[in-house]
Formats: sequence, structure tokens, C-alpha cells
Amino acid sequence: MDFASGYYLWLLGILPVLVAYYVWRQLKGGASLRISSVSGVADAPKTVRYWLRHVPFALRIIVLALLIVALARPQGVEENARTNTEGIDIVLAIDVSGSMLARDFKPDRITAAKEVAGDFIADRTGDRLGLVVFAGEAFTQSPLTTDQGTLQTLLGRIRSGLIEDGTAIGNGLATAINRLRESEAKSKVIILLTDGVNNRGEIAPLTAAEIAKAQGIRVYTIGVGTQGMAPYPAVDMFGNRTFVQQQVEIDEKTLREMAAHTGGSYFRATDKAKLKAIYDEINRLEKSKIEVLSHITRHEHYLNWVLAALALLAVEFLLSRFVLNRIP
Repeated sequence: MDFASGYYLWLLGILPVLVAYYVWRQLKGGASLRISSVSGVADAPKTVRYWLRHVPFALRIIVLALLIVALARPQGVEENARTNTEGIDIVLAIDVSGSMLARDFKPDRITAAKEVAGDFIADRTGDRLGLVVFAGEAFTQSPLTTDQGTLQTLLGRIRSGLIEDGTAIGNGLATAINRLRESEAKSKVIILLTDGVNNRGEIAPLTAAEIAKAQGIRVYTIGVGTQGMAPYPAVDMFGNRTFVQQQVEIDEKTLREMAAHTGGSYFRATDKAKLKAIYDEINRLEKSKIEVLSHITRHEHYLNWVLAALALLAVEFLLSRFVLNRIP
């Protein structure tokens, strides 16, 4: 409930003053008929009317309060809102090859990629998202869904070594395209993250980009890896895992051409902070369209309060005239 003229409610502050004055008058004695002594009636039994003598004043106070509230014009507020959401279908294609275990990101590339992708997913409320992973082959980790809880769980299960090693960038992009083929969304996006050079698969990366363009899919590509040397996982002569310094090789030329061909952009992430900034930028570039139409209706309720005050005023009149008659 709202009040159109709420400042009138300050008048309610008069009521405690009136009550205090009434109590003071009762304690002082307010009889209008003087007699020589009350000793003869002091011990007389007190009837119901004796206890009801304060009711008319209480009713008048309540009536006054109701009229003040009515004066403030109480209103019922009804808000009708209609929301139109034009969502975006997004597929994250993530490289899970062995090189994604390199330690130039903390703790490693694949863990950093999962953490940043998780934050990106959490920000995309209202959109459908899917997950594709690729190494020597590619497969769908999650189809398009709005269930963020399930998507985050499946993202957490991604790890290197799930499939045959290698870097099939073209196959990864083609699998992501298949997830969007039957999408009816007005905007379709693929974010492809890799740390290497295409060396496996039956589909060339630029061929896959041509298919994406034909399908109206925008592709953002991200190359992850520091500049120069990085500690890559290896196995020593005793079969133990170790890390050796190797040159970082990312086919930036191909990734840049793939993105440009589809109307997207290429980004290079040299650490986790940069990777997060890249996802934040893509998040800003690909905003869902949300239209909210709001209509507010106000219903006046002051008449109910006035009628209640009149009803109590009638009760007070009848009680005072026919039940609690007083000597003038």
C-alpha cells in the first residue's frame, strides 16, 4: 500500500496528546454534578457501564485516526511488467590437449581456462550455452542449455587426457557449429580457446570458419600462452611427470583469420588476468537484448477507511445515547 498524500499522517501525532489529556482529566476528576459527599456510594458495586465509560472516547480516537489515514489517500499499487528477452546461443569450445597443462598460467592453462569460463557462464543469465572440448578429436561436453548448475558441473569435469592428444582446431569448431545448426536464436556465437597449432582432424580450421559464416555464426578465438618459453609437461626417463621449458607456438594467423572471416575477434591471453579481461570484453560485446514494459495502476482505498470511521462513529453515538447516558 502507498499513500498519495502521506504527509497528512503526521497528524496522527495529535492522538497521544489527546489520550494524555483525557487520562489527566479522569485522574483530576471531571464530574459535572457536585454533591456534598460520595461516602454513601463509594463502596457501591461497579457495574458493566462503569467499565464501559471510556469506550466512547476510545472510539472517537479510532475514528479520528481512520479519518487521518483516509485524508492521506491510501492506494493499492498494481504493477504489470512484461519482459521480452532476445537471448544469445553461445558454445564454448575448449582445447584439452596435453599442452594445456603448461604452467605459464597458475596453476595451469586448463584450470585457469575453466575458472574464467565458469565466471563467464555465471554472467550469461537468460542465454543458452553449450560446451565442446577438443584435442586430437572433438566431442560435445554439454548441449545448449539454460541450466547453469548442470553446465558448471560439466565444465568442472573437463580435464586433459579425456581424448586422444593433439590439436584439431577445425574439428573443434565444426562440432561447436553442429550444436548451433538448429538454433533459432537471432545471435549465435562460438568462443574457441586453444594454445597450439592445428595438427589433427579432418576439417581445416578455415574451412570450418567458412561453414560458420554460412550459418551466421560469429566466432571469437582466444590463443592462450605466454610469450617465449613456458614449462610444458613431459615424462622423464624413469616414467615420472616433469616439466621442461619449450617454445610457445600458437597459430595466431589462422586464429585471427577465422575470427575476422565470421565477424568475430581474435584475442591473445598471456596470463589468467588477461584471459579474464578477454572474456569480460566478449561478455560486453555480446549482450542479450532485454525489453521491459511496465504499467502501474493505482486503486484508491480511502473510501473504505471513511466508511469504517462512520460506522464506529455511529456505534459511539448509539452507545453514548442509549447505554451510557450521562448527566449533562
